[in-house]
Amino acid sequence: MIIYRKMKIEGENHPCHGLWYARPVITETLDIVALSKHMAKHNTPFSPGVIKGVLADMVACIKELILDGKNVKLDDLAIFSVGIVSDHGAESAEAFKVTEHVKGLKLRARATGELSNAQINLEGQLREATPYAVDGSTGTTTPGTGTNPDEEDGQEPGSGDEDSFG
Repeated sequence: MIIYRKMKIEGENHPCHGLWYARPVITETLDIVALSKHMAKHNTPFSPGVIKGVLADMVACIKELILDGKNVKLDDLAIFSVGIVSDHGAESAEAFKVTEHVKGLKLRARATGELSNAQINLEGQLREATPYAVDGSTGTTTPGTGTNPDEEDGQEPGSGDEDSFG
């Protein structure tokens, strides 16, 4: 179950200024230790410590491979790769300079296989967060119990009915 809250876009120059969108409420972020403990509960002969070690090694190897210019695909999860962030382009190939035209690198993750966006849309269910107050004049929200207002999903708002996928 994906819990959401309603958020009003406030940026004066934002194309969605004044419009309301659903945002997921993130109640917890699990690290490798918590993930390994969770995985150990799923009828596995491996201890949380063994699973933690494998996951830690996997993360280190994925970092190494991505920084070597390779993509890493975890079936039914995501394809991890590096992306290049640019402020602006050069007028020609000869004028292009990494120091001037490349702002930095970023980690990219694209859903794949059974975790595709289409599959999430089919299987995902939304429920509005526990009651909260909405101040119509400012658009601010005061979440109720079980929400974490400090975590954002980092995604641009979408359009359409917030209670269904399509």
